[in-house]
Amino acid sequence: MSLSTSTIITMSSHHWLLAWMGLELNTLSILPMIIKSHHPRAAEAATKYFLVQAMAAALILFAGIMNAWQMGHWSITNTSAPTTNVLITLAVALKLGMAPMHMWYPEVMQGVNMNTALILSTWQKIAPLTLLYLMNHLPTNILVAVGLASALFGGWLGLNQTQTRKIMALSSIAHMGWLIIALNFNPNITTLTLLTYIAMTTTMFLLLNMTTTKTLSDLAATWSYAPMLTVMTMVVLMSLGGLPPLTGFAPKWLILGQLANMKLLTIGAAMAAASLPSLFFYIRMTYITTLLAPPNTTNTQHNWRFKLHTTQAPPITAAAATLLLPLTPLMLIF
Repeated sequence: MSLSTSTIITMSSHHWLLAWMGLELNTLSILPMIIKSHHPRAAEAATKYFLVQAMAAALILFAGIMNAWQMGHWSITNTSAPTTNVLITLAVALKLGMAPMHMWYPEVMQGVNMNTALILSTWQKIAPLTLLYLMNHLPTNILVAVGLASALFGGWLGLNQTQTRKIMALSSIAHMGWLIIALNFNPNITTLTLLTYIAMTTTMFLLLNMTTTKTLSDLAATWSYAPMLTVMTMVVLMSLGGLPPLTGFAPKWLILGQLANMKLLTIGAAMAAASLPSLFFYIRMTYITTLLAPPNTTNTQHNWRFKLHTTQAPPITAAAATLLLPLTPLMLIF
């Protein structure tokens, strides 16, 4: 309740002090969920998350005070001081775990369980992004640089990972890069990108949680006890990579088209090239899931007796994550 309330407070606020209060309540609400397992890695993740989020919130409060001192008001929508805009943009990038301030995010994701990692990857992105939506004078150059760096680092650092939670964390960093690039030019495309990212990430985490898949070697053994979930995982991974005719192709297609229409071909080419490393490790996960299936290992024989607790959520979210490409014009309008 506190987590949802704090996000709603930040989304509905027009005063910097109220927005800062919502962000602080949001941080304090997620900490018990991170540390619930009482594991040393969970305590480390909670400590890192608290320090980073507190630092970013303090920077936002400092920028809000500076804006009130220079401009005489606390309104979020009328923040026009250049220094304030730069500080708030960097603070939001730190909160979102975007490059070059991203190294804390994969480590925190590795120290929590799948359900908490899902919340950190989806719900916790909404409140900081709302501040960027509300601001009218965003520093375009900084947003483009942060977006390009996030797309590049998210792909490069995911190439040598074997932990699924770290791979999903780096995937989140890369997707946030595309989202921030879109925020410069078209808020409607940004909203569509965010909704598509949430649908795909939610589906992937639900599938990984249902099959208790924590490493790539676990992913190779899921075929023996969950063949349909294995096929669903393969399709969702391809959608995360942005391959047509799946849903994940829509935001990249629209963003590249918008960049081309605005004659920003260099940025568009750089973003397209930055998506290739991400696509590589998604294809590697797909290969491990569907083709690398050793039939005689001890783990595989044991997993035949694994009991799945299926729910109705993955088929519903998988449909949203894979089949919505024909509805792209309708989603963009509304």
